[in-house]
Amino acid sequence: MLPEVRDNQSDFGLTQHEHFGAEIPIRGVAGDQQAAAYGQACFRPGMLKATFGTGCFVLANTGEKKVASSTRMLSTVFHQLEGKRAYALEGAIFMAGATVQWLRDSLGLIATAAESEELAKEADPNSGVYLVPAFQGLGAPFWDPGARAAILGMTRAASKADLVAAGLEAVAFQTRDLLTAMGRDMAVSGIASPSALRVDGGMTANAWLMQRLADILGQSVEVAANPETTALGAAYHAGQAAGFYGDAEQLGKAWMPARVFEPKMSETEREGRYGGWLEAVTRVRSQGR
Repeated sequence: MLPEVRDNQSDFGLTQHEHFGAEIPIRGVAGDQQAAAYGQACFRPGMLKATFGTGCFVLANTGEKKVASSTRMLSTVFHQLEGKRAYALEGAIFMAGATVQWLRDSLGLIATAAESEELAKEADPNSGVYLVPAFQGLGAPFWDPGARAAILGMTRAASKADLVAAGLEAVAFQTRDLLTAMGRDMAVSGIASPSALRVDGGMTANAWLMQRLADILGQSVEVAANPETTALGAAYHAGQAAGFYGDAEQLGKAWMPARVFEPKMSETEREGRYGGWLEAVTRVRSQGR
């Protein structure tokens, strides 16, 4: 038997007394990335967020339109309120924070994930090193399970700082891959893309990565004040159902980023770096494209 489909804000019963010392009403339920987008106040069509954890997950609000992606993004329900559904496009990359874990645990280049920021600052910006973290294949928009990881462009001058920077930069490149694909789908459906990307998750503490993300995307990156926006989004649903929070317009006005990173890289450098990334990806694809 399948569960009954309900609004995200509904009566889902009570918690058991022994867990919290009281029977607490459960009034909000949401999926992981949908909750994060709700916590980021991505309420208008075209708004999108990226969550940087072990992997990276991007979700774009498409409003009442269920967009059929031509770029192999996933169409999903963003939320359902008062019987009315809003839809979204979703894309995922497998290796974000997991790449930093590999640099730490398998290569021993850093002792902690936090060290990656300072080491990346020491990298040669013209090293030409690319790390394609296809350890488990490539996710969206390539969906190539046979692809394998590679480090390209190394010379004897390459340092561990260059490798760490390349690992972080790969997160920015893969995010651009997703946003470019989503942008094409939304443009066909008449949905305008926003000028800023809202981000959350543990990797947003890395200021070098956030600046490089803004540079590679060529747009503002707004870092959430609360990195755990999945929990915040579920709380918003429950709080609205209980009358504790106001409507989406009020929540949207209350949302403020902790930090904003603006692109500083020239367009020539940005496109040159991204072109090098696309060439590197081509060389690891199992399908040769």
